[in-house]
Amino acid sequence: MEGNVFAEALEKMDHVKSPEGEILAKPFLDLCKTVLPVLDNFGPAMGPVKSDIGGNISRLETRYLSNQSEFNYLYRIVQSEIESKKVKSSSSCTNALLWLTRAMDFLSELFRNLMVHPDWSMSQVCTDSYDKSLKKWHGWLASSSFSVALKLAPDRKKFMSVVGVKGDDVSDMEDFCGRFSPLLEENHKFLASVGMDNLKA
Repeated sequence: MEGNVFAEALEKMDHVKSPEGEILAKPFLDLCKTVLPVLDNFGPAMGPVKSDIGGNISRLETRYLSNQSEFNYLYRIVQSEIESKKVKSSSSCTNALLWLTRAMDFLSELFRNLMVHPDWSMSQVCTDSYDKSLKKWHGWLASSSFSVALKLAPDRKKFMSVVGVKGDDVSDMEDFCGRFSPLLEENHKFLASVGMDNLKA
């Protein structure tokens, strides 16, 4: 369906895993890129957030492009940093994957709240989504700037029409959340297995 963020993302989701069930680097990053423009609807206040997420995608993509056969699988990028002892650097791809996954957690939570709480204002939707996903990992400064950005969220009806949801038809959004969340969960489990899932900003 033209203009539906979720239809395009669902199409990309079919190609995220290898036949053996491993997350592929490029298709996963392309999927995240599909969802990223949703943040444009919050206006300039979300600019730094979008730029941060875009930077994380770009860092991972650069590493993938440096050796496409070696880094075909997403987690191989992290494993190579563990081997070279660069995993804890703030400019590591591991750090980029962690924060990208957390940002996508926020967006997934946002979409879920829109479906589950049709009576909530966009501000309530955003605040609850932030509280459940990113807030515990953010320091005071990041938390304050994010809170300001969330207060400038567009109204709910406008937001829904911009992401391509027509009327009450949230089926694509529902399908997206149902299929995207397990991928993010997989990332968290992997990052936890290498001791990298609990870093704070």
